[in-house]
Amino acid sequence: MDPFELLVWVLRLSFLGLLYLFLAYVVRTLWRDLRASAAVADRALGRLMVIASPGGRPATGAALPLQAVNSLGRDINNTIPLDDAFASAFHARLTFRGRTWYLEDLASTNGTFLNGQPVAMPTPLGYGDEIQVGQVRFRLDRPA
Repeated sequence: MDPFELLVWVLRLSFLGLLYLFLAYVVRTLWRDLRASAAVADRALGRLMVIASPGGRPATGAALPLQAVNSLGRDINNTIPLDDAFASAFHARLTFRGRTWYLEDLASTNGTFLNGQPVAMPTPLGYGDEIQVGQVRFRLDRPA
């Protein structure tokens, strides 16, 4: 075997080794990213603290974890069911879009209030804002 042919074989094997190292690095990076996103997916995006609940459900002082889309109302199919005669069956919707929470009234009879003001269209919220659905009052907080 002449030296040129030996050099070509060494270069081929080196290139193949570098290719395998690169593929191993890509797989390792993807694996770490998948594990990190799986850990984040289980966490709540925020929580509603119950300030006042005359009907008793949800209990005053309770912390309710929030998903990306939440519905509030008397119907048991809501994400957050309320025991309040002044709440409609499907009263309001609380959604997380981008990095902001939005509150939307679903044409309820008695209206939805944000910091004492009626909500007519989807309205952005901030942490610490107070939401009133019927006689039940909530405060939007960061996740625990």
